Amino acid sequence: MSLLADSVTGGRQDWQEIDNRPDRRVRVEVPTSPPESPLRLARRHRNWTLERVVSEIDSHLGGSGVTASLLSAWERGTRRTSPRYRAALCAIYGLPPETLFAHQDHGRPTLAVVDADQGLTNSAQVVCGFEQLQAAMVRVVGSARASLAIVGSRSRDRAYLATIVEVLRMQARLVRRRVLVGPPHRQVLKDHLVRLLDLRDPADRTYGMQTLHLGMVEDQIREPERFFVASESQAVVTIPSLTAASNFDTGILLAHPLQARALVEHAKQLYAGSAKLETLAAVEALPVLR
Repeated sequence: MSLLADSVTGGRQDWQEIDNRPDRRVRVEVPTSPPESPLRLARRHRNWTLERVVSEIDSHLGGSGVTASLLSAWERGTRRTSPRYRAALCAIYGLPPETLFAHQDHGRPTLAVVDADQGLTNSAQVVCGFEQLQAAMVRVVGSARASLAIVGSRSRDRAYLATIVEVLRMQARLVRRRVLVGPPHRQVLKDHLVRLLDLRDPADRTYGMQTLHLGMVEDQIREPERFFVASESQAVVTIPSLTAASNFDTGILLAHPLQARALVEHAKQLYAGSAKLETLAAVEALPVLR
């Protein structure tokens, strides 16, 4: 018997002939490797082992229970990654979920951003006192690796605003969203918006995505005023003061990644319906209320 390979000019060999006699011809399928998923490519681009990525996830979440075999299943697309671990992997690789998990989501319903059974209802911490509140907000800004979303028009603490600028300068891939609810109350916030535009061009797509989003909700009857800062891992929501009616010195610290990501999604939705402030002329035209 002779083994003859079927050869087609310009095509790809996908079977072989065993025994060249017509009545003994047998097709043997030659398996072809599926294309590598974006999740695996992201790991290989860094020359990381599966175990290294597991270690990164554990560090990011403070322990995760993820194993190398589970991570491999995510990469192959045989298991679907839950929202909590998607957030961690997006932060680790600096890529958006629609890119990193495209192989898992193709032809399937969109995975819910939040799941009450996986952390949305975790307890939160009350932060009381202006200095304590500002320190908590600065920590949230410093924790951002993939996303930073801020909603509100009353920011006036220069150190807090300067921290935001510094984090954006250091992390070029960080996606920054700022949504005002009505015009800025202070000139310092308007100046901050100008500074953001100096740092980044919202039209720039160097990293394949928009990394600066600025908008303002104009209808405050339909969309009441609210205040929060959220990264992909934690968030602070400002609430009415527990010390005096005129103060802004009390907030709720949300330390679970799903709680934080829910607020990032909240900001995305507000931004989608907002008037865009993504040119210097648009920002300079804003009135200042005080």
